[in-house]
Amino acid sequence: MRTINSEEITKTVAQLCIDANCHLPQDIRDAIEGAHRDEPFDIAKNILDKIEENYRIADEDDVPICQDTGLACVFLEIGQDVHIEGNLKDAVDEGVRRGYTEGYLRKSCVKDPIDRVNTGDNTPAVIYYDIVPGETLKITVAPKGFGSENMSQIKMLKPSDGLEGVKNFILKVVEDAGPNPCPPIVVGVGIGGTFDKAALLAKKALMRPVDRRSDKPFYAELEQEMLEKINALGIGPQGFGGKTTALAVNIETLPTHIAGLPCAVNINCHVTRHKTAVL
Repeated sequence: MRTINSEEITKTVAQLCIDANCHLPQDIRDAIEGAHRDEPFDIAKNILDKIEENYRIADEDDVPICQDTGLACVFLEIGQDVHIEGNLKDAVDEGVRRGYTEGYLRKSCVKDPIDRVNTGDNTPAVIYYDIVPGETLKITVAPKGFGSENMSQIKMLKPSDGLEGVKNFILKVVEDAGPNPCPPIVVGVGIGGTFDKAALLAKKALMRPVDRRSDKPFYAELEQEMLEKINALGIGPQGFGGKTTALAVNIETLPTHIAGLPCAVNINCHVTRHKTAVL
C-alpha cells in the first residue's frame, strides 16, 4: 500500500490547470500544422496561420491560449493499492482554486445553474474517478470551454438505426454546430453503455491523441470515414470555408443493452486542452 498526501495532489492539479490552459498538446499542434500545409483555400490557410501564431504566443508568454479557460474537468485513475492521506475531492478543488487564481485564468463556474452566481475560483471541479490496478495516481486536467460543449449532443438511437444511424447522427451534430465551436474541431464519440456512460465515453475520447486511431480496426476505419465526411462539409477553420473542419474523430465504445444504441458526440474546439501527471 502506497500513501499519497493530499497536498501533493493539490500542487499537481494547480500546475496542470495552468499548463493545460497555456500549452497546447504536441499532437494538436502537429495536426493544426499539417492542416495548414494541406489547406488549399487562402482564407482558411490564413486563419490556421493565426491559430498557430496564437498558441505559440501563449506558449512563449505563459498566457492562456483562449480567454475561455473552461470548466475544470479532472480525470483520476486511482491505483487500488494507493491510500490518499486527506480528502481527495477537497485536494482537487483546492488545486483548481490555486491554479486558476495563481495562473490568472478566467473563472467560469457558477454555483447554481439557475441563479448564475459565479463561485469566484472556478470550483468545484467536475471529477471523474476510475479505480485501476497498481499503486499510482494518474491525474488529467482537461479544461472544457462551453463554446464547444454547448454544441455537443446525445441520442438514444434504436438498434434498428444501426451503423447508418450512428453516422448520420455524428454528421448532423457537426452540421448543427457549424462555426460555433471554433473549428477545426476534435470530435469525441461514445457509442454504447447507458445514457450517461455514452456521454462520458465521448468526453474520454477527446483525451486520446488525435494521431492515434482506435485499436479496433472497424472503428479505426469508421473514424477515418467520418473525418472525411465532416471535412467534406466545407465549414472550415472558424467557419469561413475550407477543407479542414475537424482534426480528428475519436470513437470509444462499450457493450450495451439489447434494446439500445446510445450515441453521444462531444465536441472540442481546436484548443483541445489536457495535461496529465502521474504520482
